[in-house]
Amino acid sequence: MSALASPAQLRASFIRWALFLVPGIVLLGAISGTAGGGAGTPWFAALEKPSLFPPPITFGIVWTILYVLMGFALVLVVTARGAAGRRLAISAFVIQLTLNLAWTPLFFGAHQITGALLLLLAIDVAVLATLVLFWRVRPLAGMLLLPYLAWVLFAAVLNWQFLQANPDAEGQDVSGAVSTVTFE
Repeated sequence: MSALASPAQLRASFIRWALFLVPGIVLLGAISGTAGGGAGTPWFAALEKPSLFPPPITFGIVWTILYVLMGFALVLVVTARGAAGRRLAISAFVIQLTLNLAWTPLFFGAHQITGALLLLLAIDVAVLATLVLFWRVRPLAGMLLLPYLAWVLFAAVLNWQFLQANPDAEGQDVSGAVSTVTFE
């Protein structure tokens, strides 16, 4: 009996993992993206937007594409059984994804612009480390993370610009409620 899998078995394994991981990562991203209300909150609407800020629809499109690419990159590494560094690469992926998913609630939910910037810097480092580790396991997996790295670097610059343009918005609560004052 041979320990090697046939090409058909390898394809089937890849497809099974892809059918589970890609939608799972997209779903986690979607859940995180709605945490804290996202860009539709009164707090965010009141912020001065930097000149680099793209149209809001851009974020949903870009993040969906990035989560799909991240999912396929992970599938490539998960299915690389016996590859040196595979477990470390998967662990790095889980860490960077956890950090990634925490950003939206921190920025939009807690209104912590500085904390979100610091978190983004940690995400940048974690994504770079994951990319290098993925590349060592399967170069294509690392390549699939290049757009993600570019986007989180851009996000860090954008977050910094939000902080510069809105120094007094840190932790501020803007409910959007209208109150009426009556004088007697």
